[in-house]
Amino acid sequence: MQQLQPKHRSALRIWAGTQVYTLKRSLEWMTDEKHYASTKSKAPLPHLIHTHRTPLYRRLRDVDMEMQRNKVINLHIAIKQLNNLIVHPGEVLSYWKSIGRPTKRKGYVDGMILHYGKVTTSVGGGLCQLSNLIYWITLHSPLTVTERYRHSYDVFPDSRRDQPFGSGATCSYNYLDLQITNQTTQTYQLLLYIEGDELVGEWRSDIPPAVSYRIYEQNHHFTKEWWGGTIRHNQIFQEVISQDGTLLRNEFITENHALTMYDPFLPENTVYKKADS
Repeated sequence: MQQLQPKHRSALRIWAGTQVYTLKRSLEWMTDEKHYASTKSKAPLPHLIHTHRTPLYRRLRDVDMEMQRNKVINLHIAIKQLNNLIVHPGEVLSYWKSIGRPTKRKGYVDGMILHYGKVTTSVGGGLCQLSNLIYWITLHSPLTVTERYRHSYDVFPDSRRDQPFGSGATCSYNYLDLQITNQTTQTYQLLLYIEGDELVGEWRSDIPPAVSYRIYEQNHHFTKEWWGGTIRHNQIFQEVISQDGTLLRNEFITENHALTMYDPFLPENTVYKKADS
């Protein structure tokens, strides 16, 4: 495992690096010969593979609720680019190629982002909630995640978490992409929408599901590092289960290592109180 420590980089270096990686990704899109999904259909495919919903608003310490309202504005815009997308056999869904660059001209506003472990704002902020959701429902499908980046920082303590730590996918235009490849012989469709105060995602298909999936974590723990910080670790696994409940296989998905920006060794009630106050 690569040794994790807080990184201190100048604003100029961060800007220059971002430009280089953004250009590199743009060139890859033009030359990598992948077949990127671009077809849409307003008619939902008949069979639901998996669905999940996440709350749009959370009470987070030191986070202005205006930033969360702005996040919802940004999500509405991004969803329009991805909703109803068809992924045929052999095609690749690229999160950022489908959405495009978030700009004020397109209607995006300043929303919350995590930048080197600190909460700040940026145009289009908040879209990680969408990439997290898409990654999570994809783990419950036969589709293959071929590119995904874990969150490097664990900023807030768990509070009513219903998914394992590290089961999301961070995103940053356009070099931190989420790519999903359809290596099956059936067609899939991504549906995304906002219902009340929740963001909802669905994978649908033209063929009924033959199996179901259970995602779980193992080896979850915190380590105190020699330089004074704390790192959170775990591994994510996927159980594939037949229609009659038989366990067909158990597969390793990924492992996560993130710098914690809070003290995980405080009593549980104290940590939750700080997160919700």
